[in-house]
Amino acid sequence: MSLNRIRLANFRNHAASELSGTAKFNLLVGENGAGKTNVLEAISLFAPGRGLRRAALADMAAHTGAAGFAVSAELAQGGSAEVVHLGTGTSAERPNRRAARVNGADTSALGLGEWLGCFWLTPAMDRIFTDSAGVRRRFLDRMVLALNPAHAAHAARYERALRERNQLLAAPAEPDPQWLTAIETQMAGSGAAVASGRAALIAALDSALAEMPASPFARPVLALNPGGPAGEAALLAALTDARRRDRAAQRSLVGPHRDELAVTMAAKNQPAADCSTGEQKAMLIAITLAHCEIAAGGDGAPSRPRVLLLDEVAAHLDPLRRAALFERLAATDAQIWLTGTEPAPFADLPGDTARWLVSGGEVERIGVC
Repeated sequence: MSLNRIRLANFRNHAASELSGTAKFNLLVGENGAGKTNVLEAISLFAPGRGLRRAALADMAAHTGAAGFAVSAELAQGGSAEVVHLGTGTSAERPNRRAARVNGADTSALGLGEWLGCFWLTPAMDRIFTDSAGVRRRFLDRMVLALNPAHAAHAARYERALRERNQLLAAPAEPDPQWLTAIETQMAGSGAAVASGRAALIAALDSALAEMPASPFARPVLALNPGGPAGEAALLAALTDARRRDRAAQRSLVGPHRDELAVTMAAKNQPAADCSTGEQKAMLIAITLAHCEIAAGGDGAPSRPRVLLLDEVAAHLDPLRRAALFERLAATDAQIWLTGTEPAPFADLPGDTARWLVSGGEVERIGVC
């Protein structure tokens, strides 16, 4: 599998860039601010959601007077001659709505996700273990969404019902019990699906991490501390029982919106938030690789093509861990994209790595490493 002939038009600082002749490993080298991460962000838009920066669509379009942006690519299916054409972007008429196409036919971002799995690790994610519980929930939900596209609809329905319930709880007048019951029924149904999806992902990740071969990377242990009981009926009962307390707090205090992702370093039995920066980075890399691996499936069915986007991943790794990372990446069947400010840290990449120089929003292929 490979993405090839990737085109960026009016995207961030790329007026018109094309990357052709891709390989399994693809390295983008350039100074800070050259536009390397912008290329990865463009590729990440072939997945559901808001891309690896979670940016507003208006911020993705280049500020050159032209409205909208476009990103397209060719997806080659293994050794087959068949090529799937993927495209996404915005227009002058609808700058805040992203359109998507597969082989020229309109689809949705979820539709693009059915063809390609995108997984990424960026420097901004280094704060996940020390940031708020909400940041970790978003991280968790993005991982669930990559494997289960229906998760987005469940989460959206739950959030809408949660907002409605909170508004009723905060109103001066006593809420109508029947109206509360109707909203809580919606919350219980969609909330149970959200919680189930999260629990299933964590179980799969934890199992994959436990089975990983010995390596210099710290192994994390994952757990979900639930914000409410499991199951639709139990969650509905908990919401009903909590009405008086929640009205006093003017917000809902039970439900999956209060779930917490707990990560522990196995070797030290220490919470990830209390580990060193290097240990946190190693655990985050391990989680990202395990997530990409479980997306391949294990039931013998053809796996969905996958792309792994690693932004500045080698910057804070010592030579031993860099070599171990590249060895692990070589063992996957995902296409790998990496960025760096200089080529030296990537000396251990395979010899057939495709390499590009990025400068001022322009991309030049400079052969192989």
